Amino acid sequence: MHYRLDDIDAFLRVVETGSISTAAVQMNLAKSVVSKRVSDLERALGVVLLDRSTQGATPTDEGHVFHARGRAIMQALDDAANEVVGSDDELTGEMRVNAPVTLGTFYLGSMWASFLQRHPKLEAMIDLDDRVIDMQRGGYDMAIRAGQLQDSSLIARRLCTTRRIVCCSPGYAERAGLPASLEDIANHDCIGYSHVRSGVAWNFEPTRTDGEGRALTVRHRLVANNGEVMRDMAIAGLGLTVQPAFIVAQALVDGRLINAMPDVQPTPVPVHAVYPQTRRSSRKIKAFVAHLQAELGDVPPWERLLSM
Repeated sequence: MHYRLDDIDAFLRVVETGSISTAAVQMNLAKSVVSKRVSDLERALGVVLLDRSTQGATPTDEGHVFHARGRAIMQALDDAANEVVGSDDELTGEMRVNAPVTLGTFYLGSMWASFLQRHPKLEAMIDLDDRVIDMQRGGYDMAIRAGQLQDSSLIARRLCTTRRIVCCSPGYAERAGLPASLEDIANHDCIGYSHVRSGVAWNFEPTRTDGEGRALTVRHRLVANNGEVMRDMAIAGLGLTVQPAFIVAQALVDGRLINAMPDVQPTPVPVHAVYPQTRRSSRKIKAFVAHLQAELGDVPPWERLLSM
């Protein structure tokens, strides 16, 4: 059995991009070269790894198994190379990171850029997606997650905590009034998040007069799968929304949104870096997490913006 690392790398890229053409662009190779490398790997292994169609390429059952093991092996080779180099100033190889869309575009992009500038031999693939992805199947080294963690098999490192704010536009407040109490929210149009199960409550911290937290089932006039869209719908006057501060900070500062309930505190959102147990010893991951923790600091940049 004879196969090459280049062939394995091509196969991994095709699985993770879902397309031979997209993988070819990422690898700066002709589509025919990537296709041949995958075919050579299949021939060497004696199995079909990909189902090819005009819509793209998806792994077979054998392809899923080989992808999971192959990605782990390639990551281990990267780790070995970094151990041989032996200095945090000489991180090498590739790092694959998944993060929420708005947090990535608003704040993390500049932090990733400064990290890559510090480590010129390091390559990165950044994938922004608000869904909670399967890290192993996607071949990710690390993910940034905002919200309560559910997968206990992952190693988690807290980066910061962000408060959430009940927001609406000044125009909506003038037309519909502001909620006088948590119960009064039921009388308002609300904007919900589709990556949370339908009917899930808005959660609030205890108040001075109520020693227990509250969970309210909210009727949503509009549901979206992206925080920026929800913010823009609120700016347009379509109702109340409860949003992490990193999404609405600028709109609050410039007056397009107002804090509709300044005396109550929705349950805050923890932000973590998570990575598989197989990446526990990765110097790249440790260095990247430390960089993000330092950049975010005790007071994240969106909170500094709100305090100006």
